[in-house]
Amino acid sequence: MVQTQWNSPESASQSESRSEAHNNGSRLITIVLDGLRYDAAREYLGYMEHLVEQSSAACYKVISELPSLSRPLYEVLLTGTPACENGITSNQIVRLSEEESLFHIARNAGLTTAAAAYHWVSELYNKAPFNPFQDRHQHDERLPIMHGAFYFEDHYPDTHLFADAEHLRQSWHPHFLYVHSMNIDDAGHRYGGKSKQYEGAVRVVDSILAMAVPQWVAAGYSVIVTADHGMTESGQHGGRTREEREVPFYGIGRAFTPGAVEEPIPQLAVAPLMAALLGLPPSPRMSLHTVPGVRLPHYSKQERDQEEERQQERDQEYEHEQEHGQKCGQEREGDAAFTESRT
Repeated sequence: MVQTQWNSPESASQSESRSEAHNNGSRLITIVLDGLRYDAAREYLGYMEHLVEQSSAACYKVISELPSLSRPLYEVLLTGTPACENGITSNQIVRLSEEESLFHIARNAGLTTAAAAYHWVSELYNKAPFNPFQDRHQHDERLPIMHGAFYFEDHYPDTHLFADAEHLRQSWHPHFLYVHSMNIDDAGHRYGGKSKQYEGAVRVVDSILAMAVPQWVAAGYSVIVTADHGMTESGQHGGRTREEREVPFYGIGRAFTPGAVEEPIPQLAVAPLMAALLGLPPSPRMSLHTVPGVRLPHYSKQERDQEEERQQERDQEYEHEQEHGQKCGQEREGDAAFTESRT
């Protein structure tokens, strides 16, 4: 699956020029295994635990934000803001995020972004509502997620998802690639969080990670494997029990001190951590947290304020470009109508 070769010389050169322009070799792949409990990860992710045992990865326990629901926690993971501030408080809220996500930060810094993910991720950061006939594959460098492969059925096979992710990686060489799997969550809802089907879904994705992660590390990526929320024995989540809130976080790369860390970390720490791994300052709305055993650059309040000013300037430039493009489009339509009237 992940050994299939895809080539796109044009996109590769575009990506390299982006990287050279910013002199930043940092690259990150973040994998979110929807619905994976912390204890299930430690028991069934044999390959990931092998990396921890062999001092090749760090493992943390993350305490998810509330409510422990999917769409609100996608927003938490990618913007570093709690639901009471970002307004994504329910799975039923279908709109674009009003926060500055990691996709926005990376795009505005000139980096290439990509995602192989559930369609709710597209609805938060690219297009809402999702149209399965038009939005399944997206390639637009003006969007926060420049290159996307989005699925819309919870049982979309993880084997296919990781093939989508590898296709995006080899075709576009993104600096930030986000991979979001739904099979564990789907099995938990159907059969319960202590069922053999749930356990089986965890073991299947572990075998996929065992093939994909070595290639990604060899290609120079730091890799994060985490989850949004857990799952109860009855197949539920959304509340504050340990089964619903405790999720794993594996970190692979030079920034991480290998081994298992007992001290839990808040989920709000993930977004600014990912920004730092990409060599980028966090957004002004992200709250900074100390993550034990992680060696990252420190950004002062002055640097964050300067970044906020630069962001406002970029937003104004983008709005100007959009207005100019619409005006040019209207002029072309007028010219076409005039030519048609003459003929």
